[in-house]
Amino acid sequence: MNMKWYEVAKIRMKELDINQEKLAEHLDMTKGAISHWLNARREPSLDDIAKIMKYLGFSEFVVNHDGTISTAGGNENVSNLIPYKPGKEYPVLSSVQAGCWAEAIEAYTLDEISEWLESDAHIQGDAFWLKVEGDSMTAPTGQSVPEGNYVLFDTAKEAMNGSLVIAKLTDSNEATFKKLIIDAGQKYLKGLNPAWPMVPVNGNCKIIGVAVEAKMRFL
Repeated sequence: MNMKWYEVAKIRMKELDINQEKLAEHLDMTKGAISHWLNARREPSLDDIAKIMKYLGFSEFVVNHDGTISTAGGNENVSNLIPYKPGKEYPVLSSVQAGCWAEAIEAYTLDEISEWLESDAHIQGDAFWLKVEGDSMTAPTGQSVPEGNYVLFDTAKEAMNGSLVIAKLTDSNEATFKKLIIDAGQKYLKGLNPAWPMVPVNGNCKIIGVAVEAKMRFL
């Protein structure tokens, strides 16, 4: 029996490590709308289904009248619907301290960079990966980015209240990875680890990238 389009979509999202927020951002839709569609609480238009399937790497497919999906030739093997689509590679520039300010050692040319990691995230400008050091972004519950994770930063994405950012001191070559807090016009950098204090940063640092993805490598 053919699977519903949203069942196939959720399988593909899990394979590609794409969450509802990332899908909503790419399609310029609300996360709530995506959630309703993927959980069959509301029915999207055929055009919206096509946009979702295209983003998830589907090529030729047919959405049947009952919401099931199959290939144009009638093959019901879901794996045939989903060809592997590699993401773009971005350079790993250096490590970043998730703790105190630390020296940011950066490669000067792409030829000097030996490690590149793949991502299918929607990137607005230049992007790069950094490996997290320290424990200030390790939280006991909720959002957490432990030491050893690689974080992808988008240099063109706007930093907003609650964004995870890499900030660099304006008068030195030092940087840190923190959560940006904006309260009544005052900006602060805060660790996800509650043991780390919130630090005011108005005027003395520059946000050079907003975190869009994190991954852990075991090898």
